[in-house]
Amino acid sequence: MSLNDAVPESLLRHRPFMLYWNARIFTSVAFQMAGVAVGWQMYSLTGSAFDLGLVGLVQFLPAAALMLVAGQLADRYNRRTILQLCQTVEGLAAAMLAVGSLSGWISKEFILAAVFLIGCGRAFEATTMQTLLPAIVPGPLFPRAVAGSASANQAATIAGPALGGLLYLFGPEVVYFICAALFACAALLLIFVQIARADRTVVRPPVTLEVFFAGVSFIRRNPIILGIMSLDLFAVLLGGATALLPIFAKDVFDVGPQGLGLLRAAPAVGALLIMAVLTRWSLRRGIGRTMFLAVACFGVATIVFALSRSLELSLLALAVLGGADAVGVVIRQTLVQLETPDEMRGRVSAVNALFIGMSNQLGDFRAGMVAFWIGAIPAVLVGGIGTLLVVVLCMRIFPELYRVDDYHTRHAQPRQP
Repeated sequence: MSLNDAVPESLLRHRPFMLYWNARIFTSVAFQMAGVAVGWQMYSLTGSAFDLGLVGLVQFLPAAALMLVAGQLADRYNRRTILQLCQTVEGLAAAMLAVGSLSGWISKEFILAAVFLIGCGRAFEATTMQTLLPAIVPGPLFPRAVAGSASANQAATIAGPALGGLLYLFGPEVVYFICAALFACAALLLIFVQIARADRTVVRPPVTLEVFFAGVSFIRRNPIILGIMSLDLFAVLLGGATALLPIFAKDVFDVGPQGLGLLRAAPAVGALLIMAVLTRWSLRRGIGRTMFLAVACFGVATIVFALSRSLELSLLALAVLGGADAVGVVIRQTLVQLETPDEMRGRVSAVNALFIGMSNQLGDFRAGMVAFWIGAIPAVLVGGIGTLLVVVLCMRIFPELYRVDDYHTRHAQPRQP
């Protein structure tokens, strides 16, 4: 197979991408459903914002420990097989939660152990999923494929929480059993994805410290990639409020697990609308400025959500937040993949995934800790203000990123060490 043969005009006619896209939807829906069930179950068991933060921390720890290893494996071994193993591990963890809930011996410690296992699978999956896409999509379709792939994740983030909250009415074990089945379906779909020859013929240099940390060194020398990762890391680390949504659903709006599902899904509604536009019409000019503007909108929407006492306004603020984040996701993923040579995509994507994990899971832990000290609403408000400060600071530190105009002109070659 060659990525340049018979390039279709539409992603919908590109069979390998559509299989990949559906597999990503299945695994993302399962992850989001599990997130709603775990959050509500944990808060029902303990009533503690700190324990909600622990869920994020326990997901982050394996990411921090394994991401660089995952990058090495993605550059040295079959990426499709790695993804299938990850999804099997995540499915087993979901099945454990289902059995524990059904048997009645679920506990805080058991939930954290299962979440840790899911985090291990996600550490490898998040890295490898990004590196597989360039191997199955022709170059002319790649920017749209990034938006389409991200739209799969956002569609799942809409359907997953809403479905998880609804099914939770029948018991958490129902949610977890369906999650396990979805992970299994994703692994099966990947069997039929055709991979370009370049993904199977991999040069495997000896593993040295220089090779192991090559992704870190490459990013450090490329101000565009370093800037875009740093901006996303600190913005979401400060502005993320996902971990605290069970508190808002139960104590602020009193809407139950179904309402939690709506709150979790609202950012993805806005994101999916943006992704649908970007899948059809990709950004062409002012890429860097657009990235900073999107992150600023993310911060403003977070502040509105913190101050709102109306469920409708809060859902709207979360939708705007998700739409702004979606713009940043597409720009970041496209620039990182296009700026990185194929032989290093695994290691660079591993660092990228680590940054994302730090911003999301570690951000959840930060939110839980701050909410434990000063309350959920002030914690979200402080995070939104902090996000705006990060935008101003990063504009000064990474002017090269602000000046990026389009995807296809390389504006910053990696500096020599």
